Formats: sequence, C-alpha cells, structure tokens
Amino acid sequence: MGKGRGGVAQAILWGGTVTLSDPAIGPDEFAALMAPLGPFEAPPRVAVAVSGGADSLALCLLAAAWAQSLGGSAIGLTVDHGLRPEAAAEAARVGSWLAARGIAHRTLVWQGEKPGSGIQAAARAARYRLLAEWCAGAGVLHLLLAHHREDQAETFLLRLQRGSGVDGLSAMPAAWSLPEVRLLRPLLPMPCARLRATLTAVGQDWIEDPSNRDPRYRRVRYRALQPVLAAEGLDARRLAATAAGLARARRALEEDTATLLAASVEMDPAGFAWLEPTALAAAPMEVALRALAALCRTISGGTYPPRLARLERLLADFDGNGPARTRSFAGCLLVPLRQRILVCREGRSVAPGLPVTGPGARHWDGRYRVTLAGEGIGEIRALGRQGWLSLRRQLPLVSIPPIVAATLPALVDPHGISAVPHLGYAKGDTGGLRVVEVGFAPANPLTPV
Repeated sequence: MGKGRGGVAQAILWGGTVTLSDPAIGPDEFAALMAPLGPFEAPPRVAVAVSGGADSLALCLLAAAWAQSLGGSAIGLTVDHGLRPEAAAEAARVGSWLAARGIAHRTLVWQGEKPGSGIQAAARAARYRLLAEWCAGAGVLHLLLAHHREDQAETFLLRLQRGSGVDGLSAMPAAWSLPEVRLLRPLLPMPCARLRATLTAVGQDWIEDPSNRDPRYRRVRYRALQPVLAAEGLDARRLAATAAGLARARRALEEDTATLLAASVEMDPAGFAWLEPTALAAAPMEVALRALAALCRTISGGTYPPRLARLERLLADFDGNGPARTRSFAGCLLVPLRQRILVCREGRSVAPGLPVTGPGARHWDGRYRVTLAGEGIGEIRALGRQGWLSLRRQLPLVSIPPIVAATLPALVDPHGISAVPHLGYAKGDTGGLRVVEVGFAPANPLTPV
C-alpha cells in the first residue's frame, strides 16, 4: 500500500525510482484536462473506473471535485474479477475511502466461470462490459479511465512489438465512444508521479496491485526496461509524444477514409451495402484498405478490424470492377454484380438463434436491435435459405437480394416464422410475441457517432 500523509512514497517509474516531489494536480489544472473532452451535460454526471491503485484513486478524487464544482456528481466503480481472494476486501476498502469523502461507489462482480487461458484479456473484456453496462443502466454518459503518460508509452511499445500500423501506434485515444458510454482519459498527459503526489497531498492511501510487479506480464517486463530506454532518450515523454503525433496522422487518414466511403458506398437500411469499386481502386492504398476494413466490420457486426495481411490480399484482387468472383471475408460476402459489389453478411457466420420470452429490446448478431411486444416463447434468428424459399411467394416485391434475405432477422414462434420485418412479412395476430421495431445497429457503424 502507498503511504499517506506523513510518509514517503516512492514509485518505480520510467527512468528509475523517484520521490514524489512533483506537484499535486490542482482543480484548475484538472478542469483544463477535462475541457477538450466535452461537451458535458449540465450538471455533469460521470463514472470513474477505480481499482484502488494510486492512478485511479487520484482520478476519482479529482473528478468528484470537478463535477461537484459544476453542480454535478461522480461515482466510483470497482470491478471485482474474483481472481484474487483479497479482491472483495480491497473493493470494500475503496468504497469506505470514497464514502469518507462523500463520493458514491459501487462494486461490480464478474460472475461465472473464468477461462483457463488468456485470463488477462478475458478479465479486461469483462471489466469494460460490466462498466459499460452499469453506465447504460444508470444513464451515465461518461466513464473516466486513469491511464497516464507512462501507460501510454508502454502501450506504444507493446503495439510496436506486435508490428502495429498507424492506428495501433497512436496508442490510447483521449476519448472513445462505445454504444453505451464515452470512455475518457483526461490524465494521458500526466506522469504517474503527479497522481501519487495528489493523493499524498490529501493524506489518501492507495492499494498496490501485486500484478504490477509480476514478470509474467509483458507490460511489466517492458516497465523494468524503461530506465535503460530513458537513458537513451526513449523516456515516457518522448514515446507518448510520438504516439500523439501518430494519432494526428490517424485522424487525417480517418477523414480521407470517410470521404472515400461517402463516395463509394451505398448503405441499405436492411444491413447490406453496394460498393463502387472504381472509386476504391483510384484511392491511395492506405485509405482504400481502411475503407474496406470499415465496411466489412460494419456489415459483419464485428468488434475488431480484419487483419492487415488478409485485407491486403483482398484488395490485391480488385481491379476497376472489383474481384472477379464472390469472396468470403471477415464474416462478409463480396459479390460482383453489374459493375458494383454487393457486400452482405455471410450466412454461415451469422449468430445462432436468440431465445426470447417477453417484451423489450434485444441485440442480435452484433448488427440488429429488435424491439418486441407481447408475451410468449420465441426466437430471433436468421431467416435462412429454407425460410426464404418458404415465404417468397407470399412476399410483396422487395429489392433485397435473396442472398441477403437469408441472413435477415426473423421472429420464430412455436408455430413457425412469425415475422420478417425487412421483407414486410408478418403473420396474423397470434396473441403472442410481435416485432414492434427492428433497426440495423452494428457495433461499429460506418459513420461513427
């Protein structure tokens, strides 16, 4: 645990061991860090992911004071992953510290079985899911994360080791939007020493996570190398500044990509697209690769972009008319049709059926939001080829290609297909579940909000 008032705290940082002689972060300075991350509602309500470590605890105290000064409020959210026996007691300790300062707190518990491998990645995914779900349920629009300058430098090195391009090497953005909440990192310009100094100045202890010293983790091993790198001029400030420069390049490429997408893609509300291959072929390769990746991720509902090597191979097959044959790629099909390319969901990659038993909104296949009314037993699933064949004579004229129709969401009840909204089909009123609304709502829309 860190030392509070009256003690001497030290931190192993980039460049060696330093005493906390750095100044604490004051309210005006923190307000200046928050300003470019807005706008915020009046009064602002924010949540802070707080583990009890020095970084997140300092952020929580600063954010609470900032929000209160504007008539708003902050709440600390601690995730108990259930991976260490002391985690529950640590979460309770964080709650008591914050309560003593008049700051609300909630503990979120990762339930269920834990994977036998890849535990860090799984825990990270669970943490973000729990935090985002809580914010969505509470109507909180902003979730603050305590990543600082040294974290940014370590992320840059990790991405460099993986061979990342511009996007990866731009490291962590200061603001990022999820469907449920905005992620904000106001402390990215700040060195870790100043966060610890902020806690020391107000006599606040913190918890030292033993995993931060565990050499099994690559990030920890990189941290141990930093005194050597700093001596060669590769300190946290220099590496973070490099990441910031690459972030500016990324934003410029994103603007060019958005322009290309607007000129070359016609999106259909049903969740497929028509791609104009001549515009793609005429664009610079980097921009064309980004546009193709963004389009496929939107159509497939995927969380992550396709791998660069696969993208390059796909684009190499393009000429002025696109690929000469139908291609399967990243959960999508690219089908050459009449000088354009139909980009649609690949049937064999569609998610399994989702059981439903009552009213409410459900997300299915990472792409659709389906709102139901009524009571009963049913399932949201892909219409499928057989479903399409069984209904096509009953359907009005539709412009949706059959290969797309088979992947559209259908409501199926014990008596068969009840509704396929995109095709204008609905069985007569059976008194059970019915579709009120369905919309294409991919995790990564083609035009980010």
